[in-house]
Amino acid sequence: MKLSIVIPAYNEARRIVPTLEHTLAYLGRQPYASEILVVCDGNTDNTLEVVAGFDTGEGTAVQALRYEPNRGKGHAVRYGMLRAEGDRVLFMDADYAVPIEEVAKGMDLLDRGCDIAIGSRALAGAKITTRQNFFRQVSARIYTFIQSLYLGIDYPDTQCGFKLFSRQAARDLFGRQQLDSVIFDPEILWLAKRAGYKVGQFPVQWRHVEESQIVYDSLRKSLFIFQELFRIRKLHR
Repeated sequence: MKLSIVIPAYNEARRIVPTLEHTLAYLGRQPYASEILVVCDGNTDNTLEVVAGFDTGEGTAVQALRYEPNRGKGHAVRYGMLRAEGDRVLFMDADYAVPIEEVAKGMDLLDRGCDIAIGSRALAGAKITTRQNFFRQVSARIYTFIQSLYLGIDYPDTQCGFKLFSRQAARDLFGRQQLDSVIFDPEILWLAKRAGYKVGQFPVQWRHVEESQIVYDSLRKSLFIFQELFRIRKLHR
């Protein structure tokens, strides 16, 4: 199997259907075998049943994985990445903010020797069709600046939920991941830098999707992000 796609999902019964439809349509046009793993992160809705009953057609296996209770996006991604069987493993968001067609850019980077290829909204060539509000854009820039100083990873966008790994890199890095929160991305990239993995970036088409299940709309939640960030180096001493 060449490609596995991991989709973390917390109460995504409504949004997961078009995401799977678009993704399966794309994979059905490819000459390689693939699988989709939807990780149900302690859901209280019927996401599991929706995915389990999905008509996959031929060529791509769709599997719903479930555990309880809710543990966070980082845990869900790790759970799926460590169970993926593909030679290459992509994780993408359930809201389909990045079209699946963009995976071809990441595949090309791995073909050219990268171990990891990360989608970015901040590179030349990226196309943002629907933007976040001004406050979130400013907050993201402040966070990225502090993250770069603290971890020494120079990526303009670490939080885009569209990253591709070789199977070896995925098993190694996610096997060492400690954070269960959304700040697992910089943790993985920091671990990759320490381990000497070659990381490539590629611009993506992206749109902000409302009704996110992950919302940081208060000072307490914003402070939590920085608390998690500053735990990374301590967790891996």
